[in-house]
Amino acid sequence: MKWLSKWRQILFLSVMTFVLAGCGKPFLSTLQPAGEVAKTQYDLMLLSTAIMVGVIIVVVLIFLYVIFKFRRKDDIIPKQVEGSHKLEIIWTIIPILLLVVLAIPTVAATFDLADTAEMEKENSDAVVVNVRASLYWWEFEYPNEKIVTSQELVVPTDEKVYFNLKASDVKHSFWVPAVGGKIDTNVDNTNKFWLEFDSQKAAEAGNLFYGKCAELCGPSHALMDFKVKAVSRAEYDGWVGDMQSVTEPKQAKTASAQQGQEIYNASCIGCHAVTPTNSSPEAARIAPNLSNFGDRTTIAGVLEHNEENLKKWLQDPETYKPGNKMTGQYKIEELDEQELNSLTEYLMNLKTQE
Repeated sequence: MKWLSKWRQILFLSVMTFVLAGCGKPFLSTLQPAGEVAKTQYDLMLLSTAIMVGVIIVVVLIFLYVIFKFRRKDDIIPKQVEGSHKLEIIWTIIPILLLVVLAIPTVAATFDLADTAEMEKENSDAVVVNVRASLYWWEFEYPNEKIVTSQELVVPTDEKVYFNLKASDVKHSFWVPAVGGKIDTNVDNTNKFWLEFDSQKAAEAGNLFYGKCAELCGPSHALMDFKVKAVSRAEYDGWVGDMQSVTEPKQAKTASAQQGQEIYNASCIGCHAVTPTNSSPEAARIAPNLSNFGDRTTIAGVLEHNEENLKKWLQDPETYKPGNKMTGQYKIEELDEQELNSLTEYLMNLKTQE
């Protein structure tokens, strides 16, 4: 009965593998490509899978043929044959041909996806984003537009968006599963590539995709997420205009928020900027830019964006993102409830779009 139990387990795992392989949402699944890069990578996966499955089928058929055709029927030992030059040539040439079939489109796609010459041209109107990865957050700088934001990347659809990627502490990896990527961010050099976001797929995904760090970087690696808002070119231009219009820190409107702004200026402003046109050098930007914090959908990339979760994060960030650099830097835990409410109100009203 033991063998029966094992077979049940194998059957269950096999069924679950097929079921889970079909899981995925349009904003996260690599099997539902939402851009040219992802589609190219997906087609290459299908090609390699087709080749591998084809080889398996041929080998199995030959195996079954040999078993039934040459099974032993009597006690006579058949003539022993050692090697066949013809067969050896055949099964050497076939794998070479299969490798060539796979290699040509793979190499061509690799060079195409690495072609960033357009963003190097003088007076180019291409959208360029400098991505900087830190423990455990993402910064997105738009050098041509002279704006900086964090945790939420905004891009136009149906056109190439070029990226310069670098890390500020340890190796990370930039990846938007549904759109492509998965390229390392290093401390010593800058990697470059491009992505294109399909407008139809973006609409199906609610104009929101999820990005992740794909390189183990520390205890909160799994929580190093970011959001990508893929919008039309007109909406993107509007967003850029709104961001560029914020040149000074937004002033609090209520007495409570004013108190929160005072607390912020005394405790947080040394690390967090509140203007997207922040011109500080990269080395000085040691924490996420909060200029559009009130417009975000998550807190620290992992918590639902509401006042209650913001208070929890401010009081104990280590619980929600172990190893983050904010833990122990401030005396937020010393604030009384009224002061914490004031700081929360001020932060939740930091918006570039009303």
